[in-house]
Amino acid sequence: MSLLSEYDSIHALQTALASKKLSATELAQEQLKQAQSAHALNAFTQLDSAYTLAQAKAADVLLAQPNAPVLAGIPIAHKDVFVTQQWRTTAGSKMLRNYVSPFDATVVERLAQVGTVSLGKLNCDEFAMGSDNQSSAFGPVHNPWHADYSPGGSSGGSAAAVAAGLVMAATASDTGGSIRQPAALCGISGIKPTYGTVSRYGMIAYGSSLDQAGPMARSARDLVELLSAMSGFDERDPTSLVQCAGQPNNGERIRQSFTHWHEQFQHNTSQPLAGVRIGVPQEFFANELESNVGAAVEQALQQLEKLGAQRVSVSLPLTRAAVAAYYVISPAEASSNLSRFDGVRFGHRAAEYSNLEEMISRSRAEAFGDEVIRRILVGTYVLSEGYYDAYYVQAQRVRRKIVEDFQQAFSQCDVLVGPVAPTLARPLNTPQADPTSDWQADIYTVGASLAGLPAMSVPCGFSSGTATLPIGLQLIGNYFNEGQLLALAERYQLHTDWHQRRPESK
Repeated sequence: MSLLSEYDSIHALQTALASKKLSATELAQEQLKQAQSAHALNAFTQLDSAYTLAQAKAADVLLAQPNAPVLAGIPIAHKDVFVTQQWRTTAGSKMLRNYVSPFDATVVERLAQVGTVSLGKLNCDEFAMGSDNQSSAFGPVHNPWHADYSPGGSSGGSAAAVAAGLVMAATASDTGGSIRQPAALCGISGIKPTYGTVSRYGMIAYGSSLDQAGPMARSARDLVELLSAMSGFDERDPTSLVQCAGQPNNGERIRQSFTHWHEQFQHNTSQPLAGVRIGVPQEFFANELESNVGAAVEQALQQLEKLGAQRVSVSLPLTRAAVAAYYVISPAEASSNLSRFDGVRFGHRAAEYSNLEEMISRSRAEAFGDEVIRRILVGTYVLSEGYYDAYYVQAQRVRRKIVEDFQQAFSQCDVLVGPVAPTLARPLNTPQADPTSDWQADIYTVGASLAGLPAMSVPCGFSSGTATLPIGLQLIGNYFNEGQLLALAERYQLHTDWHQRRPESK
């Protein structure tokens, strides 16, 4: 059993570290052993014991000082789309199998500055393209709750590592649901903040107008600490949000907002959520929603009502169209972003070729997996002459309408609540007659991504039957309302124990 199983939160673990009940070095040594023995899970692509222990020793020095950061000594790991100097950065692809970055991503850098101890890099769908973590060149990640099932994607390694107790938290990225969906399928918490809140500098790009980094952890309260540390303006990222003069940066804004809502919800002990309007999109409860998922979400909605929240029926009429728009826009951006991987300057290069054009063609064909090739081809097609206006421009118009639909919904409610995914985790290696059928798994998540809204997943139940699998509840907020989302999720978790459940150690 993992040593982390003794602590239910980052604050509880930090208290133990600060009181010298255990040291960061002892904790890192134990978690490295756990990670090395959990090879069947396939969550990690790389470990580096010497570097991890060096970070742990530095954290022990930091912990000996007064007012040490809350995250000092906390074991984490990074999704393998964030570049690192110490570990290779592969993005789950043969193309970058041996790539080592000359710098750290801003997310990696900022978490290191507050004393976190990273065990290594985490497996993911190739270039973050996938919903089941089976497109990785390093093999699929297995769900800790049932090894024959997917952990979701693309941040499957991050979700599995947290759920299995290998780390207390992990970094992840979300382009169309890649934080929320695996968090839901692995029974943990995860948040995608407002687009531009967390720097994209050093995060290997999939869809530049959609990609956003965020944390995964067991509880919403832990996410507050992680997201606050990760957030803030970064001049190296042209999409990073600049704070207004006299206003706190994004990290401090999130913390202050959470504190405000946390205090608000404490005033009424019997009905702490009194006055909060939770919007339930009617399109989220259509035929594709599995009955056991719908039942768990309904139970969660009833719990929120017991806490005083008012349920409001709202409509997001372009929910289905959002999937089509997303799978035009994101492949178009991927086609452009991945053009740099040509075998010329870095990345895989074919062994045999007769000219430059053949070298590039063979290198890309050999190194990219089927799903990445599929999306590059789709993206190139919709950007081509004669199809650009018909597909790409039209998808951008739909995107604008989706933003308007969300704003119309928020005029009637404070937070949108519904399922994360229409189904439970799916069995690994299930043949698909239509390889694009997996794209429908994103039906409830891509809308918030297209609109750039903050959204998160928290555990809300389990399926019944042979395989007991987690189910997630999605909360979507208006722009910059991460603090409200996190405080609402924390209040829900104070009255439920789904986030405290642990998969059995195998």
